[in-house]
Parts: sequence; structure tokens; C-alpha cells
Amino acid sequence: MKARIVRFLKNQWREWRGTILFVVFILVPVKSSLADWNWVPTGSMNPTIVEGDLVYVNKLAYDLRIPLTLQSVKRWSDPERGDISVLFSPVDDMRLVKRVIGVPGDQIAMKNNMLYINGERLGYSELSAEHTRDLEEALRRHSLFAEEDIDGRKHAVMSVPAVRTDKRSFESVTVPEGHYFVMGDNRDLSKDSRSFGFVGRKLFIGEATNVIVSFNMLDMYQPRFNRFFTSLN
Repeated sequence: MKARIVRFLKNQWREWRGTILFVVFILVPVKSSLADWNWVPTGSMNPTIVEGDLVYVNKLAYDLRIPLTLQSVKRWSDPERGDISVLFSPVDDMRLVKRVIGVPGDQIAMKNNMLYINGERLGYSELSAEHTRDLEEALRRHSLFAEEDIDGRKHAVMSVPAVRTDKRSFESVTVPEGHYFVMGDNRDLSKDSRSFGFVGRKLFIGEATNVIVSFNMLDMYQPRFNRFFTSLN
């Protein structure tokens, strides 16, 4: 029986190996250099991105790189304030999804969860309920939400008053050349530049622009059809 299974698998490999190798040699460079996707397992970007979202990553947003490396072949732009970027953590090489807050030369400060860039406080306004409908009811009930405006790019942010943290305020810091200051939209529950410091330009993978599909991890992975193929702000 075992020998028959082995023969069957060998025959299948001979029949399909050309197709398999072709797909591998096409997909690996594309996924490594042009476009990618990223499952989001945590709530650090709530309510913009929720746990269970699969986000599309445009790896050509900033530059073109040699497949499977961080070596840039051609750079045509840099991360901008308000971008939702996929990047490597500067401390443990984990892939993260964070929002760019400060670019080289910016002075960044925070007071009571309100950001100041170059001495000017960002605009904050009331957030409509539609932006929070995909969060768990208990989280919605115990959180504060607002719409933040950074260079005219408006997006949702949140805080959880019950969380004990020292991240809600910090004195002004200057972003050094070649580095960026990033944060999660879930301001009280995000490990970001307030914890690991500035992020070097080379560590940026691309820009997250859309949710491809989404599944509720707390409800037997039920699909959230309302989030399929939606744009990220």
C-alpha cells in the first residue's frame, strides 16, 4: 500500500512539476518585490484595520527591490505622513502594520493622546459609528474614538481609558534623517515608535492600501463581507 502511494506521488510530481515550478518562479518574485498580502492578527490598528483582515500590500509604493532582499534597485518615493505602511520592527524583525506619523526632520509630541507635529496640534473631530461597527461590542463600549486629521488625510483612532499606560503623552522628539516615527491607530494598545523608537527607511516593505477579505476570529471565522475589497484610509 505504501509503495503504491509513493509511486502515485512520484507520477503526480512528474506530471505537474513543470507547472508547480513555473508557479513558484513567478509567484515568489512577484510576492517578494511587487505585491503581497498580510494577515492582521492583532488590534493595534483598530478601528481602521481589525483582527482577521487580510490587507493588500503595494510593494511598489516606495521602491523596487531585489526579490527576497531589502536591497533597493530603484526608489521613487518615501513614506509620507498618514501612510499605512508594512514594515519590519527594528528590534525583532517582525512584520508590522503601522501608520506613518513623522518623517525625517519632524518634531513629534503627544499630550493626552493628541498628537503635535512641528508644534501644531492635529485636528480631531467626532467619529461616525460606521467606523467602529466591526469591533466587539465590549470594546466599543469601553473605548473612546475620534477622527484624526494629518495633512488632510483623515482616519479613525481610538483609546481605551481602562488601560494603564504611560504612552498617552511624551515630550517632543525629532525624527532623524533616514528614519520615521510610526504608531498604531489603537493608541493605548499598540507597540510602536513609542516603544521601539524610530524606523529606518530600509525597513519599510510597502503600503497597505486595501482590505482583501476579513474573517471574525472570535466568531468561528465568519466572513465580514462588508470589509471585502474596501479601501484603507
